Amino acid sequence: MTRRTLAIAALVAIAFVVGIVAGGQVDVIRGAVNDVLGDKAQDATAQAIDVIHDDYFHTVDKADLENASIASIIDHIKHRYHDHFSHYFTRDEYDRFKQGSSLSGVGVAVNEVPRGLRVATVYKQTPAREAKIQPGDVITGVNGTSIAGKDADAVTSQIRGPAGTKVTLTIASRDGGIRDVALTRREVDIPQVVGHIETVNGSKVGYVRLAGFFPGAHAELRKEVERLYEQGAQGLILDLRGNGGGLLTEAVLVSSIFVPDGVIVSTHGRTQHTRTFDATGDALPRHPMVVLINGDTASASEIVTAALEQSGVAKVTGTTSFGKGTFQEVIPLNNGGALDLTVGEYLTRNGTSINHIGIPPQVKAKDIPKTKPDEGIQGALRVLAPQL
Repeated sequence: MTRRTLAIAALVAIAFVVGIVAGGQVDVIRGAVNDVLGDKAQDATAQAIDVIHDDYFHTVDKADLENASIASIIDHIKHRYHDHFSHYFTRDEYDRFKQGSSLSGVGVAVNEVPRGLRVATVYKQTPAREAKIQPGDVITGVNGTSIAGKDADAVTSQIRGPAGTKVTLTIASRDGGIRDVALTRREVDIPQVVGHIETVNGSKVGYVRLAGFFPGAHAELRKEVERLYEQGAQGLILDLRGNGGGLLTEAVLVSSIFVPDGVIVSTHGRTQHTRTFDATGDALPRHPMVVLINGDTASASEIVTAALEQSGVAKVTGTTSFGKGTFQEVIPLNNGGALDLTVGEYLTRNGTSINHIGIPPQVKAKDIPKTKPDEGIQGALRVLAPQL
């Protein structure tokens, strides 16, 4: 790799820091860096790498220096702007990230926290459930390596792998204990939408849980809600606890099942055009409704929660949501790695930001996992009862 090429690769992230680029095209990136920073800045970065490579008393690899340079820039902007979600993928990490969806897993949904990945949901009949991993546990290491501060997507791609292979997770339990758990990966069938009928004071209430905002989630959810209404449900509980989000388009479409018109969400970024997403129409007939949330309700789930609450369609019950009000874009770099860069934030239906704040429930209700029945659902039923 020439000094000029190396400098361009190492300075791609700098271009984003100074706000020059809005897209991922290599030509645009090169032009922006040249125009603003000039050849001297490029030469200084490349020179430092060359000097260390040539003169340092240990043998060092230029690719390692390049990775460290970009990673340090990302770490700098994360700390300066309190951004937990921008990350740098090395070539190997990016390769695993791209193939992650084709690999087998262990059966957990997680949210990124400073210590690692907090377990939001443990699915039934999965390796994680069999190993007694619990919601609220924090995965702090994978195969003996700390994952503190690592990108959630990059880490989950490490947890996934070919079926039948093993992965060891370091688990920090809610009671303060730390243990290593060896799991055998296998194909996991995770139900994305599940529903049933609950009763309160003799009235039927539909309960539906949405696991994530995957492609087609809105259609599956609508079908299940219609089925519950056909069975006589007079009200509805939409359970978004442990739902870490997904596609923005699905958040808009899910909201539109219940919100007949108006703004669902808007997105804003320094180099991104402001976009407003309205309800798509054809909402279902209105019924009394509660959205059930907790500290692992994040991102797209928070968009839906806010839209339903602020439109007057639903009451919010549970505990304060996660507070992820930004969105990221994965931008490939010419060294084979990629930036997972925060490029904007979203504002809720009424124009507010929930970033680092979350959505507080109108009525508090927290499930105690060791007890039955589910205190969250019971709280939601109490909210609905007077409206039925």
